[in-house]
Amino acid sequence: MFLITGSNGQLGTELSKLLPEALLTDVADLDITDEAAVKAYVAAHKVDTVINCAAYTAVDKAEDDETLAAKINIDGPRNLAKSGAKVVHISTDYVFDGSGHKPYRPEDAANPLSVYGRTKLAGENEVLKYAKEAVIIRTAWLYSPYGNNFVKTMRRLGAERESLNVVADQIGTPTYAADLAAAIVRILPQMNAANKGVYHFTDEGVCSWYDFARKIMELSGLKCQVKPIPSSAYPTRAVRPFYSVLDKSKIKQTFGIEIEHWEEGLKQCLKQL
Repeated sequence: MFLITGSNGQLGTELSKLLPEALLTDVADLDITDEAAVKAYVAAHKVDTVINCAAYTAVDKAEDDETLAAKINIDGPRNLAKSGAKVVHISTDYVFDGSGHKPYRPEDAANPLSVYGRTKLAGENEVLKYAKEAVIIRTAWLYSPYGNNFVKTMRRLGAERESLNVVADQIGTPTYAADLAAAIVRILPQMNAANKGVYHFTDEGVCSWYDFARKIMELSGLKCQVKPIPSSAYPTRAVRPFYSVLDKSKIKQTFGIEIEHWEEGLKQCLKQL
């Protein structure tokens, strides 16, 4: 039996469509920070594999709320890993400082710059420590037709305004949540103790937030002009990595996964919207 935690989020919603038999929980149904509750739930429902999409993802807010971020991003994954189930755990490009200039491999040294990044890295380590079989997937720039995300924000603002300023010096890869969900479903039957570890998944290609915003306007038929600005012109509470392109060779080779270019993912998402 599969359990999807954080099932109301972008990735959880996409996974629930591909795994209709899975148990779906959000915080109201199962508090992953409660070790006894997690153990009891996994045992009662004969859960074989947990896909943990639950996370504290408010990156700027986490700077002032480290206690809650740590509970959800560290204690939660630990409790799931200690439950005896296999674990697929979703992590982030924010574990890197972004000072590099070539795609980060899973084994490259992590150096998170934010509370969010630090707590997510610590959560990965807890899963690796306690779960017998585990696949940790770091992803980046996730969007979908559901919830709040960059694509939906740009479309809304693009319809309201004549021009928009968007950061042009942060480089990464947009990832359509449905693409990540499909990759996870492919991985599930292949999980074993030998391939336990950290993997990277985003869509293919590289761009800046500015490039991404321009493509969103173009494909949405919006006339809004997107203007490039440096990060320094848009200060945020948490420091973002400037370059967080992820090397996906390991996940492709280990699990035989093919990955679409980010523009294809964006087209698919916009069809849904």
